[in-house]
Amino acid sequence: QVQLVESGGGFVQTGGSLRLSCAASGRSFTPLAMGWFRQAPGKEREPVASISWHGSNTHYADSVKGRFTISRDNAKNTVVLQMNSAKPEDTAVYTCATSITNVNASPSSRDYAHWGQGIQVTVSS
Repeated sequence: QVQLVESGGGFVQTGGSLRLSCAASGRSFTPLAMGWFRQAPGKEREPVASISWHGSNTHYADSVKGRFTISRDNAKNTVVLQMNSAKPEDTAVYTCATSITNVNASPSSRDYAHWGQGIQVTVSS
């Protein structure tokens, strides 16, 4: 059984930083592309950032480019989202996801087979 566990969420002031981590585990499981999505109250889930299997390719939503950085450690099956210069509009539940078929970074939720429970990030103004 594949399990994704997010950590590092919480409260941050506008302009501050937060670091989200996601650990993937499971027997005979190799996470390929990994990504972060978020959903704010009353809004649809949207892609935030994704990273390819080798980490050489990334994709960011326009709203977070230059502020967020995604990285991964394949030895630990973890993916990290470093959030800098946080804005109130970044407030959302952040969820990590992993693909078992796609090696390339992708903003499409259809490319991801396994999802975490989500973690709340609140940016106060």
